[in-house]
Amino acid sequence: MSESAFRPCAIIPVYNHQQRIGAVVARLLDHQLDCILVDDGSEPVCAAVLADIAQQNARVTLLRLAHNSGKGAAVCHGLRHAYTAGYTHALQVDADGQHDLNDVPAFLTMGREHPTAVISGWRSYDQMPPARRRGRKLTDFWVCVNSLSRQLKDSMCGYRLYPLAATMQLLQHHRIGARMDFDTDILVRLYWQGVPVRNIPTHIVYQDDIASHFDILRDNLRIAWMHTRLFLGMLRRFPQLVMRNVDE
Repeated sequence: MSESAFRPCAIIPVYNHQQRIGAVVARLLDHQLDCILVDDGSEPVCAAVLADIAQQNARVTLLRLAHNSGKGAAVCHGLRHAYTAGYTHALQVDADGQHDLNDVPAFLTMGREHPTAVISGWRSYDQMPPARRRGRKLTDFWVCVNSLSRQLKDSMCGYRLYPLAATMQLLQHHRIGARMDFDTDILVRLYWQGVPVRNIPTHIVYQDDIASHFDILRDNLRIAWMHTRLFLGMLRRFPQLVMRNVDE
């Protein structure tokens, strides 16, 4: 893909992440990425910080959701805006500073070389806290089942580059998980749609001073229901998925 045809941006869903969002945006701007901040119903202190960031830099766009709708809903809102604004790809980045933004050039290079693919961050099990490692392994198992493939190596990582045309096609026809079920749900469904997935090793900086927005009961129930839906969807697509994996 030519440089003129490859026009990426960054999308950052934000919910009360006022402590780190300024540094995250600054690093992304250093990588020459326009930034789309999606305020997912943050409290006034965070909302004011976001307004100040957007006011100070013309390369930052601020979108606001009236109520907290979930990470997935915020990212999808940003993806639709990015596509309408003429971007070809969107790099999803968390607002809490846990993603290693030194890897941004690697994501962009691979996206330029494979413009139809999702470029998905791939974390080593060794760097994860034990509780997260167990949940990741369980989801990895079900993703292998639901895709009939081992190509989706880390569906829970929210650090990835989306090809916007293919992603918009998916969002027009399917409702994607709106909260912590989003990252896995959209990746599996893009794979079902025929979108290639390329994995890129990345490092995550886990920080104890940042509160998690993961609801142990509700989000685990959402994820369990998501895996159930995906399993039923896999059964309907079983012949096509088998043939695809034979060809690959």
